[in-house]
Amino acid sequence: MRIILIGPPGAGKGTQAEVLTKRLNIPHISTGDIFRKAVREGTSLGIEAKRYMDSGRLVPDEVTVGIVKGRLTEQDCQNGFLLDGFPRTVPQADALELTLQDLGVKIDRVINIEVDRDVLLKRLTGRRVCKSCGATFHVDNKPSREGNKCEFCQGELYQRSDDTEFTVANRLAVYAKQTAPLIEYYKEKGLLLNIAGDTAVETVAGNILKALGSVCV
Repeated sequence: MRIILIGPPGAGKGTQAEVLTKRLNIPHISTGDIFRKAVREGTSLGIEAKRYMDSGRLVPDEVTVGIVKGRLTEQDCQNGFLLDGFPRTVPQADALELTLQDLGVKIDRVINIEVDRDVLLKRLTGRRVCKSCGATFHVDNKPSREGNKCEFCQGELYQRSDDTEFTVANRLAVYAKQTAPLIEYYKEKGLLLNIAGDTAVETVAGNILKALGSVCV
């Protein structure tokens, strides 16, 4: 089974990807992981991607698509995969479709995890990280038993700069601008499944698997 998982920051894509890939026995493919692996292995595309990453620039679509294509040709993807973080735009979706045509496969479903903006803000701005050991907590969902200190090492807890309300609001705005056309793109192709992501992890996963229905067989 070949799936694309989309959703805004804080929607729980990583958690759901972990559950789904285990249940469906397919690899979880994250573009971030692909970039790091290509760079680490020193492939030609990895070296090219590193030039952009080191200078703080966005990696061009053609480089990203090339790296994704290389990953999809690996043996563990023969029976399917779950793409997380790609595509992000309609041009990337077009490029992915051409790539999959070259490989003789197609996407079965696109899962769009929907969560109310206020819930996303609360989830993302509530994260706290220990300065000493890096342990992660959440002021509402997973508070430290030691208050403003880490319950493991007594280190000071802080809010990361990318978790402030201003930064999070900007991330959500960028996502909405990029992804709204992509959602419509896959809706028109009859591939889109909208899933509410504001319930328990197990409930969301169950609803996704139920929605996939006979495609999972």
